[in-house]
Amino acid sequence: MPAILTDVDIQRLIMEEKPLPSDFEKRLQMKLKRGHKEAELDLKGTNGSEFRLILRQSEFNSLDFSVILAYRMPYSNQLFRLRRYNGKSHEHTNKLEGTTLFDFHIHQATERYQDSGFREDTFAEPTQRFGDVHGALQALLQDCGFTKSSSGQTTLFDEGT
Repeated sequence: MPAILTDVDIQRLIMEEKPLPSDFEKRLQMKLKRGHKEAELDLKGTNGSEFRLILRQSEFNSLDFSVILAYRMPYSNQLFRLRRYNGKSHEHTNKLEGTTLFDFHIHQATERYQDSGFREDTFAEPTQRFGDVHGALQALLQDCGFTKSSSGQTTLFDEGT
């Protein structure tokens, strides 16, 4: 199966500037939805790419969460998960490497995993950069080309949140 996106394409999309609306924090307030809380925010990058920011957290286990940056494939409703920042609620195995981890971790889309027939973001690495869903969101925003509005500093970008 050919790769949907190359590693170069993936990196370009991750680094594409993604301006956040001034009310993005309000729009990312999670709402209850069948056993978990969820929020979504659609964004457009400065090169015209369409993205969706997705937050999910279990209602029962605060360590069971995902903060996802997805790319909307052109002329499609398909979402391609570029990055996924997960909580420490489960064991994860990188199938091609044969390594297993049980920690907070960051999934990354790779050409190699797509070529091998796995989901695009199957590969993950452990991290100590966050310990909750809010920290995971902050890390994703810092890593993936997001820019805040010119209306001022937001709490998500303050140190210690």
